Amino acid sequence: MKKIINPKAESWDEIIKRPSVNNDKLLTLVSEVFDHIQKAGDKAILDYTERFDQIQIENFQVTKDEILLANKSISKKLKKAIEQAKKNIEIFHRSQRTKTIQVETIKGVKCWQKKYAIDKVGLYIPGGSAPLFSSILMLAIPATIAGCKEIIICSPPNRRGSLPAEILYTAQLCGISKIFKVGGIQAIAGMTFGTKKIPKVYKIFGPGNQYVTAAKQLATKYNVAIDLPAGPSELLIAADETADPDFIASDLLSQAEHGSDSQVILVTTKESIIEKVNVSIVKQLENLPRKKIAEKALANSKMIVFQNDEFATNFINDYSPEHYIICVENESYYIDRIRNAGSVFIGNYTPESAGDYASGTNHTLPTNGFAKQFSGVNLDSFCKAITFQKISKNGIKNIGESVELMAEAEGLIAHKNAISVRLKKLRNEN
Repeated sequence: MKKIINPKAESWDEIIKRPSVNNDKLLTLVSEVFDHIQKAGDKAILDYTERFDQIQIENFQVTKDEILLANKSISKKLKKAIEQAKKNIEIFHRSQRTKTIQVETIKGVKCWQKKYAIDKVGLYIPGGSAPLFSSILMLAIPATIAGCKEIIICSPPNRRGSLPAEILYTAQLCGISKIFKVGGIQAIAGMTFGTKKIPKVYKIFGPGNQYVTAAKQLATKYNVAIDLPAGPSELLIAADETADPDFIASDLLSQAEHGSDSQVILVTTKESIIEKVNVSIVKQLENLPRKKIAEKALANSKMIVFQNDEFATNFINDYSPEHYIICVENESYYIDRIRNAGSVFIGNYTPESAGDYASGTNHTLPTNGFAKQFSGVNLDSFCKAITFQKISKNGIKNIGESVELMAEAEGLIAHKNAISVRLKKLRNEN
């Protein structure tokens, strides 16, 4: 990890840059895949699965037999852990339900808003070297609580042409039966256009690499909504001498092992903590199965020392981390000043991995600085709101003149007349 001491504010834009691939080549590839799948459907999906995943599949829809076999192969202990996580996530997301409230803005004018579930949603579940079955819990649970009518899952197949048992078990536990062994760009394109096998959806959810993120953004040009720009994972930790260096090192590595394009940042006002954390990183890294991946991510990562808490927190808001751990003595100061973050973890005993799996909060979060504009996935992500209003005779009298004057000022006389004809009839009635 690169060490930076008291960087000037004018250099922060360069420091907060995330690792990226060649964007022009990426967009060209994504557009090519979309065009081909729009024209050729399932055949194109099979072609790209062979090209990108090096696997030939005849039928990419998961069968009932595959789900039954997966259920038998999962240990009782893991099933219990997944069920506990499911319970906590359900509790947290059910708490986000809101009631419909009707208000009378002026006498005779009643307005209200009602939320409805998005009918058809697609959930992208990353696979490959780290099949994230926990993402099913994070997406399928709020989708079900919201009341989405059709929920489908796409996830990349392994070299045997199947999905990990953990993904299939978790999907069926959440009541999802439409599961497709399709990943990457081709999965997003399939859900965008719909094929004979993959249903077209109205909104796509789920984290992924830069290719998946670019594909999701292209999907919006075809009238398909997305949850948020969720690319390579990232973590920022604010720590001082009260933090446990071993804990900090373990948290940094927990995100670094996600992928070589991940990034982790340590921010501190106490330079002494850096060497202790570095020593612990080296020690813990040796025992990681994904050591090479973590090492590449660490090469893109930084340890930054600031002269005081104000500079540190200003930088953190500029960086806008996906995950943000606060392990400092002046805890309340850092909590009060945060404005841009996906999810915040407070104290030495609140590792980010708890939120990844089982504490109850959602782990599908904005990356690459998008926490400035986006929230993480929540119950409202699976809903849309419709507003209603009802105006009585008395109500149209109360707001009529205001609407007439405003419409006339904008030069929209038909708008004015829609009020005037009603007021005229009411005057004639009297």
